[in-house]
Amino acid sequence: MNILTARFRLYWPLTKPLQSGLLLATGLAGYMSARCPVFHVGTVLELAGSLFLAIAGSTVLNMWWDRDIDAIMKRTRTRPTSSGSIPADEVLRLGLILSVVGVGWAVAMNPLYGLVVFAGLFFDVVVYSMWLKRRTCWGILWGGISGAMPILAGRVLGLGGFDWVGVALALGVLFWIPTHTLTFSMKFVKDYEAACVPTFPSTYGLSYTRAIIAVSSVLAALSMGGAAIGIGMAWGFLRLLGVLSAGLLMLAFAITFRPSEQVNFGLFKYASIYMLAAMILVVIEVL
Repeated sequence: MNILTARFRLYWPLTKPLQSGLLLATGLAGYMSARCPVFHVGTVLELAGSLFLAIAGSTVLNMWWDRDIDAIMKRTRTRPTSSGSIPADEVLRLGLILSVVGVGWAVAMNPLYGLVVFAGLFFDVVVYSMWLKRRTCWGILWGGISGAMPILAGRVLGLGGFDWVGVALALGVLFWIPTHTLTFSMKFVKDYEAACVPTFPSTYGLSYTRAIIAVSSVLAALSMGGAAIGIGMAWGFLRLLGVLSAGLLMLAFAITFRPSEQVNFGLFKYASIYMLAAMILVVIEVL
């Protein structure tokens, strides 16, 4: 048992549990937002299982693919993949197994839901990581599309199809991702430069990057607000969402007009809190 525990502790970080957990939360919120006539606990558990495996699988595959540049960057050189504590072929095998099981499970539940889950994995691993990440800073757009797929997948599973609210929810996540990731790339710009990975700060400069963050934050807040109205969120919950969005916008504009390391770090942290809190509001309001 100690051996199994040790192996689990070694492999678990490959899934980036906090990141995967946040994306899973968006998927669950997307499903709950559909206000399904009959609430099936079994379906929710299957959604959570299939979506987590697919998200974790794509994350592990990304870690396997990026192990060479991760070994160069200071903040990532201790990862199991870049430090060599786990053989590369084992990481690849784990990523493929998790991905195939997760997507296969999703397809078995509902083909359209499975298609959206697969699209998220494909955009993340193939389009973003393997094709664009090392070529252009605009690859982040496609990475954002993959991050928006879990909430859209949950909505599709709940409704049995697409609607404008699902698209608005997906856009809310898509526009939120630059706020989260660009603040991160500004903090570790030298790491990315050392690994020859193009970022907005290294390509266009800090002022342009901060402007992009401000614009994307506004669009994220508008998209989430529009989706909340489309869901039929009660006025009290809408006001809470408005307060959360106001905090996001204040920090985004602060980083534009009064930039500092403290504001940058604060926005990076608050962006995750904002998205998680927004998803919790959606779930609680529906319940």
